[in-house]
Amino acid sequence: MSARHPALARAEAFAASYGLRRPLLLAPMAGACPPALSVAVMREGGLGACGALLMQPAAILAWADAVREAGPFQINLWIPDPAPARDPAREAGLRAFLGRFGPAVPPDAGDGAPPDFAAQCEALIEARPRIVSSIMGLYPPAFVARLKERGIAWWATVTTVAEALAAQEAGADAVVAQGAEAGGHRGAFEAAKAETGAVGLMALLPAVVDAVKVPVVAAGGIADARGAAAALLLGASAVQIGTGFLQCPEAGIPPAWADGLGRARPEDTRLTRAFSGRTGRSLATAYVAAAAGPDAPAPAPYPIQRGLTQAMREAAVKEGDLARMQAWAGQAAGLAQAVPAGEVVGGIWEGIGALLR
Repeated sequence: MSARHPALARAEAFAASYGLRRPLLLAPMAGACPPALSVAVMREGGLGACGALLMQPAAILAWADAVREAGPFQINLWIPDPAPARDPAREAGLRAFLGRFGPAVPPDAGDGAPPDFAAQCEALIEARPRIVSSIMGLYPPAFVARLKERGIAWWATVTTVAEALAAQEAGADAVVAQGAEAGGHRGAFEAAKAETGAVGLMALLPAVVDAVKVPVVAAGGIADARGAAAALLLGASAVQIGTGFLQCPEAGIPPAWADGLGRARPEDTRLTRAFSGRTGRSLATAYVAAAAGPDAPAPAPYPIQRGLTQAMREAAVKEGDLARMQAWAGQAAGLAQAVPAGEVVGGIWEGIGALLR
């Protein structure tokens, strides 16, 4: 019998250390990780995930209770930026611009704030997931110590080698190398560098693997066995997939968004701050294009811009209008399949095995 391919053996050992049968992980996508999607992935031996950015503590605990019996899972939080400065004149211009794409934007639309981060962290401790992950920065040392005391692993999302080294120094048990191909928000520690420092996964992954001693998870532009196998060959210990699961029925995203993903070529996505104020990759819709136009006002910082666009985003979903919808999408969106999530996991795993003999 031939020996197991070293890349596959490494990934299987990493998966087993977290109680997984397969090194295939659901990405923690805020607003697109219902329990049903995680459970479907977990039942096939992968890792479930929750992007808890907008969830109150009670909702975090309820989500964890809904998936716990299916297997290990991770819960992810954003590291908050400092409170942004407000510019009333700029916001007035944005409200007028956004009124062309949806309902009139009320003057107080930008006043909302995300859930209390400290309270969310307490909920993570209480929920006791196998893994707590971070994005947009690093958890405070005291919180990291509390996680370690309870045997909860911390995975830090990074977008550069420098961020990976900082995460390792801060005590991360693994780093998630997020390539620029990834859908949704860029995980850059500094918002201003999210676009100028965007590095593709094929360049980022081996550089991070060579730089750190902790395991590296690959994320961004992976939606089939070819991408997953390539990531493992480049040194990843597991792969994290987001957009590749969004067409699955368990994801429950609006049909117009799902259909748009199925038609998308890599060049049909673009980085934009037009929805939340933080850079993310979405389908290049009519609104995204207009917001990047020379006459469009610059987006407000996060979370002000998110509040300003809320009415438009909600109307777009209600009306099934992809042109105005917040339709996050990675560059491999066209490889996603409209099949049950368990079939996606099984198909990718079988394909990896065929490629890495």
